[in-house]
Amino acid sequence: MSEHPITLTVNGRQHTRTVPAQRLLRDFLREDLALTGTKGACEDGMCGSCSVHLDGLVVKSCLVLAVEADGASVTTIEGLASGGQLHPVQQALIDNFGFQCGFCTPGVAMTMASLIEDQPELDADQAREALVGNICRCTGYVRIVASLLDAGRRVRQARATAEGGDDAR
Repeated sequence: MSEHPITLTVNGRQHTRTVPAQRLLRDFLREDLALTGTKGACEDGMCGSCSVHLDGLVVKSCLVLAVEADGASVTTIEGLASGGQLHPVQQALIDNFGFQCGFCTPGVAMTMASLIEDQPELDADQAREALVGNICRCTGYVRIVASLLDAGRRVRQARATAEGGDDAR
């Protein structure tokens, strides 16, 4: 099997490695970089537990080869928090008891974070539809949806405060 040099920026840090041509991005993150928050469950892109941001887009890292991500920027669940503060999605999942076993949580959080960046004003139906690519076997989704709606509220509130207003809706 051939090997290829790759360079990726993962959670703000550049990493250069030589990887087998068939190495999945998920396995590169977990095994080569020891970023074990990215999970693997279904092995075929159906569950979303391996979701990461690749150049700002949510991807299922079990469907991306590491060599395909060469030169890209990747954010994993470990890189979602910033400056010692949890991301609003992470905090909302905690505050709303939006997880049980936690296996799907990293992928759910990555999907939610991407979504509320562009669309923080979701309703419950939009939230459920947005999470369709993430399978949770424990919660029944009610608390996950509540967490997503709460995270959107937090983002709106933070943006309103940053703009000098106090209307967070």
